Formats: sequence, C-alpha cells, structure tokens
Amino acid sequence: MQFDRLHEFPIKEFHNVPRGLIGAGAYELVGVEAKNLGFKKTLLMTSGLRGTDIVDDIAGKLRHQGIDVVVFDKVESNPKDYNVMDAYQVYKDEGLDSFVSVGGGSTHDACKGARIVAAHDGRNINEFEGFNQSTNPVNPPHIAISTTAGTGSETSWAYVITDTSDPENPHKYVAFDDRSIATLAICDPILYYDLPTDLTAFCGFDILAHGSEPYVSRLDFPPSLGQAYTAVEWTNKWLRKAVAEPHNYEARTGLMWAHYIAAQAFNSGGLGIVHSISHAVSAFYDSHHGLNNAIALPHVWEYNLSARYERYAHLAKAMGVETKGLSTVQRAEAAVEAAIRLADDVGIPKNFKEVGEYSKNRMNEGVYEGKGRQIKGDENDVERISKHILGDSCTPGNPMEVTYERMKPVVRAALSGSR
Repeated sequence: MQFDRLHEFPIKEFHNVPRGLIGAGAYELVGVEAKNLGFKKTLLMTSGLRGTDIVDDIAGKLRHQGIDVVVFDKVESNPKDYNVMDAYQVYKDEGLDSFVSVGGGSTHDACKGARIVAAHDGRNINEFEGFNQSTNPVNPPHIAISTTAGTGSETSWAYVITDTSDPENPHKYVAFDDRSIATLAICDPILYYDLPTDLTAFCGFDILAHGSEPYVSRLDFPPSLGQAYTAVEWTNKWLRKAVAEPHNYEARTGLMWAHYIAAQAFNSGGLGIVHSISHAVSAFYDSHHGLNNAIALPHVWEYNLSARYERYAHLAKAMGVETKGLSTVQRAEAAVEAAIRLADDVGIPKNFKEVGEYSKNRMNEGVYEGKGRQIKGDENDVERISKHILGDSCTPGNPMEVTYERMKPVVRAALSGSR
C-alpha cells in the first residue's frame, strides 16, 4: 500500500468519554457516587470559587457519606505546572486515595495532571506533554463537577498546563491522554448561576471554538460532525440570553449541553489554531482562555474559509444566518460576520490590545507579576505567538496549512486589528 498517497489521518481514533450525570440536581449525588466508587479520603481541588458556598456544599455532601475531605484551592487560571505538583504533594502527604475537581477547565485540567503524576510516583507533570505519554494505566479515581459551560474538560481526554520552568519563555501545552479521563463527570446548570456575565461570554466562545474546529478539521471525523454543528447552533441560540439573564435556567441548560457535546466532538474530531493562538497568548500573558478564543475565532474562521467553504457555509445556518439565495462562498463569509456579531453582542474586546479588567483576572499575578495586565501586541508578540502556534498539539488539525509566515498577519490582526 502506498501510504504516502493516502489522505491525511486515514485512520480515525475514537476516544472514550466518562460516565456522566447531567441536569439540575446532579451535583447533589456526589457523595453517594463517591462512596459507590470507593472514595475514603479525597482531595477536593478548586480555584476561583472562593466566596461562594459551592465548595463547602460539595465537601459537606462527601463528608455526610463518611468520606474525609482535604481542600486544595490554589489552582490558578491557565493552571501552572507548580499547581499540579503542589496538589500532588498534598495528595501524597495526606495519604489520600481519590480526587474531586470543582470548577471550570483549569481545575479539571490541574486535577487530571495531578492524577497522572500520582500514578507515576511524583514525576514532573511537564514530562507528559504530548499524546499518551503516561505509562501506568491505573490512576486514582476522579469525579469532575463543572461550574462553567466552556471547556468540557470533565468529559475529554485533554488537559492543558503552563510550563513555567523558563520564566522568560513560558510554554502552554496540551496533553492528550486516554488515562487522564475522569471517572465520573457531573454537569449541573444550577451551579452556573454564579458565573459572572463576562466569564459566561468568554466560556461561551470556548464552546463555539470547540464546536466549530472539529466541524472543519483535517481529521474530518464523521461521528463528531453532528455534535459539533449542534454545539455551534445552541451556543448561538443561548449565549446572549445567558449573558443578559444569568439565572435563566433554559439558557444555562442550553449552554450546558452545548459545552458537553462540543467537548465530545473535539475529543475525537480535533481542534485547530483558534486554540493554538489562545494557548500562546495565555502562555505569555495569563489571559483567560475563553476570552482568547473569542478574540481569535473570527480571524481564524476568515483564514480558513477557502479550505472549507462548504463547511463554513453550513455553520452560517447554525449561527442563525438566513442563507436562502446565497452562494456557498457568500454563506461561508456570512458565518464569519455572524461570529463577529455574537462577539459584539456579548461584549468581547475587539482585539487583544483592548483587553482590560475582567472578573477574576489574574494577569500580572503569581509568576507573571511585573509583566503588566496590558497585552502589548507589538512585533515581538507577533513573532513569539506565531512560533508558539507551530508547536501546539492543536495545530495539525487546522484545515488551512499553517506556517510561521502565514501566521504572522493572522496574529497581528488579532492583537491589534479590528474584527
């Protein structure tokens, strides 16, 4: 067989997803579920939920079932390698046997990393960058409870960590590992009510990226296409309402389903350079992942159009565009315009240089202290972000060919241009 003549990605791989409990009241079952899974002493990991009663509530439900709980609440946004290693050290020192993560993607990703480290006797998390780098098939059980509709990390095989070993050149990477999948995913829209409106918007664009990228991906994985399309459709349908009315149950539930199925779509269908750009910007500035996706997405859609006119034309309908009478190219271009309109409607900054204060902003804190909260967007940023994209694990799935020279104008436009 002439393998060099085969289409890219001739063999598709379907990745497992965990058992899930989904819907209003699902999180009430965490104690019973943990007991049934054999939890005795668990590490409850969280990040930005200080000031809410969610963590205390869930810890209480676990303790009610006779499970000892140790809380680790030092996970940062864009979780850092030292967050993972610190959590592992608590897990080891306290003699724990299981994990519960409560929060958004940062918490779930850090928890996945800590479990992998625990299964490998404390090896540094940065050794597991890439695809299926772990070797121990058994790691501690994990219940992941989401409080945001965004990453879908509770149901995917991916986790994202920032390597800070070189403070002057931080590197954010994706580890894809079948052994990192949570044991049980819990999604309850009631837990989303406390999410600030700006973060609701940012996380909504994370869903939009998760749905649209596998829909146009080079992997072209048929089982992902229906989920991907529906995730885009429901994000467009419900995001504005959830931002305007944070306690709107129907809107929160719609985004919950969109985020859940979008993650399952990219789980086997791949991602692209919306995520690669986002990872690079947050590596250098520690800015919110969903916010980065929101700013990058229209530029990437436009860049990719000619490689997937037909697929983007389909997405125009999912984005609410009346496509009757339009050509394929016109419909594809209308999809980009619809994404821009959605970004404007929910308050996304026009470019990275316009990023200002937002809820739970940690830019210029921790290892980033002294670097400022303002993204420079200068030619140095253009160059280092474009180079970071080339090494990102999401880049190979992008439909349009990616090179350093091709990335520079896309990155430059996202940093300081207009949508």
